[in-house]
Amino acid sequence: MDYGLARNVQFRSLLKIIYILPTVAYGQMLPLEDTKYEEQVVKGVRDRSVLLACGDVVSPMIVFWSFTRLGSLIPRAVAISNGLDSKVEKSSAVLGDVTLRNSTLEIENLKKAAEGHFMCQVMYEEEGEIKVAYFYIELIVLIPVSKPFLQMNDSTPVEDMPVLMVCTVKEGTPPVEFSWQRYTNRDGMVAITEAAGGFLNLTSTNRTHMGWYTCTAHNEVNSQTSDQMYLDVIYGPDEPVISVEPFAVNQHGFLANEQEEVIMTCLALSNPPSHYIWFYNSSQVHSGQKYVIPRILRTQTGIYTCLAQNLHLNTRTQTAIILTVYYLPQGKPSCIPLPAANFRDLALHCSWQGGFPPVRLQWVKSRKEGNHMATYSNLTQIHRGMDVHNGTSYTCLASHPALKKDAICRTTVWVPGGSPSCSAVATKQNEFLMLTCDWAGGEPRVTLWWRDWRDHVLGGLKQSHNIFVMKSNTTLGGKEFTCMAAHPLRAKTAKCHVRLEPPRLVVERSKVTLFEGNGVQLACHLLTAYLGSEVFWYNNKNQVIRSDAKKYRLQKENAWFNLTLQDTEWMKDSGIYRCAAINAVGNASAFVNLQVKKYPTPPNVTISKLMYMRHRTEVELEWQTQGSGNLTGFVVQRREAKKATKKQLDVSWEIVASDIDPDIRDQKLGGLDPAVVYAFRILAVNHRTTGHPSEVKTPADPPFNAYPAVIGAGVAGMIVATITSLLVFQYIVRNRENNPRLHDLLFRMAGAEAREHISTPEDAETAVGPDVEASEQVGEPSTAASGEASAELSPEDTTGGPEDPAAAPTPEPTAVDDPVNVTITVTATP
Repeated sequence: MDYGLARNVQFRSLLKIIYILPTVAYGQMLPLEDTKYEEQVVKGVRDRSVLLACGDVVSPMIVFWSFTRLGSLIPRAVAISNGLDSKVEKSSAVLGDVTLRNSTLEIENLKKAAEGHFMCQVMYEEEGEIKVAYFYIELIVLIPVSKPFLQMNDSTPVEDMPVLMVCTVKEGTPPVEFSWQRYTNRDGMVAITEAAGGFLNLTSTNRTHMGWYTCTAHNEVNSQTSDQMYLDVIYGPDEPVISVEPFAVNQHGFLANEQEEVIMTCLALSNPPSHYIWFYNSSQVHSGQKYVIPRILRTQTGIYTCLAQNLHLNTRTQTAIILTVYYLPQGKPSCIPLPAANFRDLALHCSWQGGFPPVRLQWVKSRKEGNHMATYSNLTQIHRGMDVHNGTSYTCLASHPALKKDAICRTTVWVPGGSPSCSAVATKQNEFLMLTCDWAGGEPRVTLWWRDWRDHVLGGLKQSHNIFVMKSNTTLGGKEFTCMAAHPLRAKTAKCHVRLEPPRLVVERSKVTLFEGNGVQLACHLLTAYLGSEVFWYNNKNQVIRSDAKKYRLQKENAWFNLTLQDTEWMKDSGIYRCAAINAVGNASAFVNLQVKKYPTPPNVTISKLMYMRHRTEVELEWQTQGSGNLTGFVVQRREAKKATKKQLDVSWEIVASDIDPDIRDQKLGGLDPAVVYAFRILAVNHRTTGHPSEVKTPADPPFNAYPAVIGAGVAGMIVATITSLLVFQYIVRNRENNPRLHDLLFRMAGAEAREHISTPEDAETAVGPDVEASEQVGEPSTAASGEASAELSPEDTTGGPEDPAAAPTPEPTAVDDPVNVTITVTATP
């Protein structure tokens, strides 16, 4: 039997003998006077946890818990522990989730069935003696109060009717107490004291009883509040009250200003809310609590009636008001100081016509001097101009019932500083002359008029700005016109004068010289820019120069009119240029003599070398200059040699190289078609001036370059032949006995020839190699030869085969031992 099984058997045995613990321990009887007894009451809450302590025993040897339910005398085992292990009876699950830790019994998720008596029997050791203790615990299980349920016998009573409210709970450990609350937006949460327990009896309801009602139930464990329930008391409607925004009243009723937004609100207390109907002079105009007139008109003055209805009770009430619409005159009051009595007096005029009631006007001097004058709609005051100081201010006050404060119109009389300014301009292409006179500022404004040189008045009188237009005429040149200016605060009349003048011109330089290709600027200065004078430039052909011309550029800087010629040409641009100005009363001209010079002719050029390079796609060109002269570069031209006719000699040339540095005398030209024969020529250039073209040449072929190889092959052959001959001679000499005939033949023949005298060149055999000459010249006779190569061998150096039998004499028989002369000729052919 294993240890676990033995431990289980031991627990079962302990349960059986638990009741003899007080008297027997380890086979010994325990004294009863040492047994300890304690009792206590513990409260627990259902569905929560509770701890039942077995006294204050620290290290118990054996602990046994039992439970006796209410109304029963039979205890039932719950749990047991031997100090090391513990066990809980399965039947204890009806009490909750039971666990035993040391000697303390913990019950989680407490059940109502756990209410009863618990007994803890513990055996422990104290001062070497084994003792037993009994602890009796009465457990009371408390039940939390449930959420209350609120009921009303009538949730929508008519005012003055009774209402009964009942609050009940499903469960909860008594005693359960109740409290009542009412919530409104105005008062918030308010406690109701007249309730009795779970009942609230309202014998006569009124509108103050309306609101959200709740009841709260609470016991010693918790408290719970019911859901809200609204008591809606039906009443009304009361007498309507009409309010008007913006608020303004008179002796007849309400006031409103025209064009204002008017909001009329009708309020009649009622539940459900009243239904409102508006009437204007007995005609229905609106349905709703608020009647808004966005922009009220003067025609909407009248009686407005509000009818309030309670559709639930079918009751109604009404009330009426009188609304008067005030309206102001159009715009604002105007204050105008005007000249009077031929500019000697000052008239202050204030006006604001219209409105209901009429506007009241009043002039007030800024310094509060003099008497105040009052009238309606219009007000005029007259002051002597000499008595009014410059800068004096006057105020016109406008009063009206529709105004919260008086409307103010201010004016200050003053004379502008300075003096009038005069000018004259031409309009419509100098067809008309416009005389302008200005003197801005002032109050009242300055009166202006024109006079001519004969003191005749031109046009009429105008303020601040006077324009007189007349027909242009050259007879007006030098004539003077006068602008007159008058103001009530000035003792004398001011003047300004205008004299009509024709234009005057001057040029910066009357004669300009330059070389062709350069640019030049011709400057013309308008001395008197009067009457809107127009300036034109004419070219050397007396044609007007436009701003969109490509060759010319026009520029204006203040009174300077500049003409710029770009890329000038000899003969074409030389001549007289004219600067002309014209206005409505005359014209003027200034002249500039422009001379465009041509650069000197550059020196002539001759071609010294023109030769094809490899593959005939490029040529190498060299040239020389003849004579003296300035030059800035060279130009190389080409064309097809066979296609050029006499008519095409000057027009069919193609430029293949330009802007060549003047210090360079050679050039490589590419891009040639090997199948085409080209002709070339070169010209010297000095800026825009081109020199005479050189002679026309076609490129020659390059020299034949195989001769070095032929010579090299010949030398190599001679060296090989010499070495071979030496080896043969050495062999014959060393092997004389083996080849006596060959030895005698060679050396004896050499000896015979040594004795023969040769006195003429014909006696010797000669061989001359063929001459190789390669030259080609196409085109002009002056074309340089492309090249020449030849190779000649002298008779002394070579001998050929026996072309002539007489040239080779027959050798005579000689002794074997005679020496023989041998001549070896090596001929190299390409």
